[in-house]
Amino acid sequence: MTSYLLLYLCLPLLALSSAATYAAVPVDGYKVVATYPHSTESYTEGFFYLDGMFYEGTGLTGHSAVMAIQPETGKVLQRRDLPAQYFGEGIIDWGSYVYQWTWQSHICFVYDRFSLRLIKQFTYSGEGWGMTRAAKEIITSDGTDTLRFRNPDTFAETRHIAVHDGTVPITQLNELEYVKGEIYANVWHSDRIVRISPRDGKVLGWIDLTGILPAAEKVSGEAVLNGIAYDAQHDRLFVTGKQWPKIFEIRVVAHAPEKTALR
Repeated sequence: MTSYLLLYLCLPLLALSSAATYAAVPVDGYKVVATYPHSTESYTEGFFYLDGMFYEGTGLTGHSAVMAIQPETGKVLQRRDLPAQYFGEGIIDWGSYVYQWTWQSHICFVYDRFSLRLIKQFTYSGEGWGMTRAAKEIITSDGTDTLRFRNPDTFAETRHIAVHDGTVPITQLNELEYVKGEIYANVWHSDRIVRISPRDGKVLGWIDLTGILPAAEKVSGEAVLNGIAYDAQHDRLFVTGKQWPKIFEIRVVAHAPEKTALR
């Protein structure tokens, strides 16, 4: 009887120990600082800020492109259309180049940043989703919980991390940005940005952007948050979404501590 009683008493503890748990990380909010025009024809898959311009990579087969855009007016200053068979995904700058990879075609195009002339291309395995860079590596997502670090000269994977909040894997990682030594990632069909340690994939916090664009201004259910850009020189953070009419410059605002946070 004693052994049965001990087993009975321990069952709830065993269940708790096996359950996935979130870590007690901050969930911050936002304040809109400024807005900029954004084309509702742009199905945003890649986004960054450099030298006073937004660079944007768009998706959808037959409509994919990479563009350099004047922030204040939304005017497209340069544009390179992908061949019709490609679905464009994440983009990033590397020196005098812009990289743009594709969803399921296993091709990464490399352009001259100043003319968007095609220079070369790489191949890779798996799907292409988001892309950003650190000082010496390109960082990519593929819709899973895995972020891969790549050699910019060959596009070969050098290492990878699994993103987790406590014991919970964070999947559907999409557009990426490197901000002050952290990786910021959109989560597909979520209104939150996740802040990730590039060392081990640990979630450092979340930024909740709920309500930043009213539902009435979204053209469809796929017009989701997807696009993070950072102006390191002036410490400015920008966000947008697929076919959104605006780009938002935001300031992250700390929330009061919560007892629980639904991820």
